[in-house]
Amino acid sequence: MSDMAPTTSERGMAAKRRRMTTRSSVVLGEKLAGGIITVGGLMVIVAVLGIMVFLFRVVAPLMTGSELDGNVRHQLDLPGAVVWVNSDEFQTLGVLVDTTGTALTFHVPSGTEVARTELDFNGAQVTSVAGTLERDRVAFGFDDGTVRFSTVGFSSTATARSRMPTGLTRIDARDQMLDGFVYTRVGTGDYRTNSSVIELTSVEQVSDQPIIAIDYRVGGTVERPTIAFATVDASGQVRVSQSRVQINMMTGQETVSTTTTDLPPLGIGADETITGIMMSGTGDRAIVATDAGFIYRYDLRNMDAPSMAERRRVADQGVGVTSLSFLTAEDALVVGMDDGGIAVWFRLQTGTSATTDGREMVRARVHAPMPAAVTDLSESQRSKEFVATDAAGNVWVYHSTSDQVLFRLERSGDLTADARAMLFPRADGVLLVNDTAEFEAWQYTQKHPEVTLKVLFGKIWYEGYGQPAYIWQSTAGTDLSEPKYSLVPLIFGTFKAAFYAMIFAVPIALMAAIYTSEFVDKRVRGTVKPMMEMMESLPTVVLGFIAALVLAPLVEEWIGAVLLGFFALPMGLMIGAFAWQTLPAQTALKYDGFPKFVLMGLSILITAWVAAQLGASLERVLFYGDFKQWTTGRIGTGTPFMFLILLPLSYFVTAWGFRKQFGHHYRDLIAGMDRSRAGMVDAGRWLALLLVAMVLSILVALGLTAIGYDPRGSLIDSYQQRNALVVGFIMAFAVIPNIYTLAEDALNAVPGHLRSASLACGATPWQTARWVVLPTAASGVFSAVMMGMGRAVGETMIVVMAAGNTPIMEWNIFSGLRTLSANIAIELPEAVKDGTNYRVLFLAALTLFIMTFIINTGAELIRQRFRKRAFNL
Repeated sequence: MSDMAPTTSERGMAAKRRRMTTRSSVVLGEKLAGGIITVGGLMVIVAVLGIMVFLFRVVAPLMTGSELDGNVRHQLDLPGAVVWVNSDEFQTLGVLVDTTGTALTFHVPSGTEVARTELDFNGAQVTSVAGTLERDRVAFGFDDGTVRFSTVGFSSTATARSRMPTGLTRIDARDQMLDGFVYTRVGTGDYRTNSSVIELTSVEQVSDQPIIAIDYRVGGTVERPTIAFATVDASGQVRVSQSRVQINMMTGQETVSTTTTDLPPLGIGADETITGIMMSGTGDRAIVATDAGFIYRYDLRNMDAPSMAERRRVADQGVGVTSLSFLTAEDALVVGMDDGGIAVWFRLQTGTSATTDGREMVRARVHAPMPAAVTDLSESQRSKEFVATDAAGNVWVYHSTSDQVLFRLERSGDLTADARAMLFPRADGVLLVNDTAEFEAWQYTQKHPEVTLKVLFGKIWYEGYGQPAYIWQSTAGTDLSEPKYSLVPLIFGTFKAAFYAMIFAVPIALMAAIYTSEFVDKRVRGTVKPMMEMMESLPTVVLGFIAALVLAPLVEEWIGAVLLGFFALPMGLMIGAFAWQTLPAQTALKYDGFPKFVLMGLSILITAWVAAQLGASLERVLFYGDFKQWTTGRIGTGTPFMFLILLPLSYFVTAWGFRKQFGHHYRDLIAGMDRSRAGMVDAGRWLALLLVAMVLSILVALGLTAIGYDPRGSLIDSYQQRNALVVGFIMAFAVIPNIYTLAEDALNAVPGHLRSASLACGATPWQTARWVVLPTAASGVFSAVMMGMGRAVGETMIVVMAAGNTPIMEWNIFSGLRTLSANIAIELPEAVKDGTNYRVLFLAALTLFIMTFIINTGAELIRQRFRKRAFNL
């Protein structure tokens, strides 16, 4: 039998067994597809990690410290004690001026003398000195009561390599000099030519006693400069002088007219000594400090009647003020004390009646104290940095806004001689000189001293502000204004935009998804869903353009109708639903589907038209005829808006109470009625509940008004045309298709036998959708909502064009905002590569990345829980 050939049936069975094996091409294709998917997934992970690494590399320098590159110390030769020092921005030349009028120009890196100029002080001895912020205009006070003005600056020009003079003397490997000029080779092969500009310009007789303190400011225009200086003489008399210089542009001749005003007496005791004086560049105030720890502020707005505006203790009892200095913009006064303490005081408009101008000095910052008494303070020309010197030889560089000590330097020369320091113009080093003409220079590299974690995410008290605040203002109209890099307003704006967008988008998208999935005919669904998906293809820049130029003006003009529309559209839907319920059962079954859908649409359109017609009347009745004026709080009360806001809540409370008290009886009542009558009774019940809710809402609103609550100034404030309401409208339009499509797919994926079982048990279609379908699809619906939120958080062009781009922190729906993504789009093209603003913008991108990651991770964890619950069903 074993040698017999297989029968036909056996051959057929063998062929079937052979056909059950998978072809090698299919296996190869599956392996290839699996490999491609695996590689693609890994590449996505690598790309995400690469983006993270790149962002961290760009952002990391913000948190790195400054580096000291080196220092030099040299002894120069001057006949008198040094009273003034200045240096150019290239750290090439420096100038020292002593009490005899000798001005020595020297080479900073090597200490080589370059030039020597004699200023004619007419035998008088310098007793005080002050200069402008740039330090190139100097005023000297003398023992004979005179004040002399001088220019102690620098000139820098370019010299072509072919035009270089001969006979140059080499100073070091970089620089050469000849006849007071220093030549430095630059990258192009040509030379930068530096020289000092020193001259004595004018003299003024101010007092018949020595000038013990002086401050000096220069303003005005090139043709008509103004000179203002404040002096204190040995008798304690404070004077303010103002000089106007008229320059003949044809001949160059100057005409100077000076007026001097004696200020009211300080009223200090015999044991109190004046230690310094400061004058503002605008000439509106002068500040005098004493060793008793007080500052005296004069109000100079009316020079015909100057007054003592304020006397303020700025140091503890028994502690004296030793040094004063303004920071750039002169809104911050740095005070150094003899116990080493350093504090910054702001002059704020508080409206107090204790001062003549309604302003008062308020201590804003207390910096890290120095080990010994502060002997000298000098501010930076371009930033909020200053250098402080103490009696023990410490030289510390502070950044006031970020409240940190950048460098703790120490003098290495003669510590017994008095010294004064200055920051190089580019704030990249310190030049210190003592009375014996010994100077020491430090050169350092600063990364981003104005940025710390506190600056980025904490409240900072900036100059000109009444209190610490979160502020983003990377640029301003003047270089004197400090940049403000708080990311908190941008993070707030991001969440605010997403919040208002989701308020509008989520209810509409989810209700639409439930409606098309559970209640409409398949033909209607086949039309509606593709149309919704097509909405997602609209470019957001087009939506932003429409929002800014069409929607924003329209909402502003029809604000009453827009507010009424929030209530009219749901009411239109309810009216259409109740109208459908009143139809006979046979008619409702016959026309269920597209006709029902058309009826609902017409009902909504009619109520929208009614809202448009009644919008102006609503504004007159509820908002006193002018909604924008009402939002500012100038007219009316907050009752109308609270009534509108509380109305939905009042209705839900009323409906819940009715259901709890009469729900069972009501269901028994309408159970025996025919469909049309039951629909009419139910519509009457709805109208009655609505009227009760309106009464309850107005009573609660009146009660809140009676106890003094007004939503204006918080949730509601002044109306701006481009605001969060417009952003919410148009961003919701962009987000709705995304949420709708994903949610509708999740609802349709629920097995049909669950619906059938629920309907078979007697549940209505709405009860089935609410208690069976929606919980089963909860994970997919939640994912749809989170996908929409991710889209809203990262949206850029709509926010750029329609939000007003104001980085403020308020929930006012009628104000603008600025998001992280919009801020990056606006400022990154203009940011200097590797500059502070550039890196902070990348930090904003990293922050947005991390926010999205956290939101998505949390959403995934919640989604998994929903899936487990649905699996149990």
